[in-house]
Amino acid sequence: MVDLVALKTANAARWAIAKPTRNFVAIARALVAPSAKARYLDVAGKTGVPWFFIAVVHEREASQSWRASLAQGDPWDKVSIHVPAGRGPFQSWEEAAVDALVNCAPHAARNSDWSPGGLLTMLEEYNGLGYAGRNLPSPYLWSGTDQYRAGKYIRDGVFSADVVDTQLGCAGLLMAMMVQDKSIDLARPVIMAPAPDLVGRPIAKPAPARTEPVMRCPISAM
Repeated sequence: MVDLVALKTANAARWAIAKPTRNFVAIARALVAPSAKARYLDVAGKTGVPWFFIAVVHEREASQSWRASLAQGDPWDKVSIHVPAGRGPFQSWEEAAVDALVNCAPHAARNSDWSPGGLLTMLEEYNGLGYAGRNLPSPYLWSGTDQYRAGKYIRDGVFSADVVDTQLGCAGLLMAMMVQDKSIDLARPVIMAPAPDLVGRPIAKPAPARTEPVMRCPISAM
C-alpha cells in the first residue's frame, strides 16, 4: 500500500529541485497554444480539474491527438480496449475527457489538492502507483529531468530496471509550460471545487483503479 501523504511530500521535494535534461519547449508550446488551451479550459470548467493538468495528461496518454481519449489514448469514437477498458464510444474528445476525469480512477475531478505535491501525485495515480511501490520516481512525471534515470514498465505488470522512458514526463512539461504561459503558477495552488458525478452518463463497465503503470498506445497528433 502506497502512503499518498508521503508520496505528495516526496513529489513536492523533487519538484523543488528538478532540472530538465531534455528539451520540452516545442511540446510545451503546443500544449499552451490558444486553440488547445481553449479546449482544455472547456473540460476544466466541467470537471474542476486545472487545464494544465489536462494538457499534460493529453500529451502523455495520446501525444496530444484530438482523435484519442484522455483516459488511455484509445480512439474516443470506439469502445476502449486498454485500461480503463469499456469506455465509450463518445461524441467528442471533450465528452471522453470529462468521462476520464469524472468516472475513471483515480477520479481526478474529486481532487481538491492542486499544490505541487498534490497535482504531481494525482498525475502519478493517473498512470498507476507501481513506481511508488518500488520507491522509484515515476517516469510519467520525471522522464526528461534529473530526477529520473531508468526503469520502466515495458508492458502491464512487467518492470525492467534498465529501460529508459523516452517520452517526456509531466513535471518537465509543466515547467516548460510555465515559461510559455505565465497564468500557470504552481506556487499559488489552484483551488477548484471537485465536480459532481455526471448524471445519466452510460457506463459500459466499472473503470478499474490503476495499481501499476499500463502500456499506452499513443496515436500521432493530428
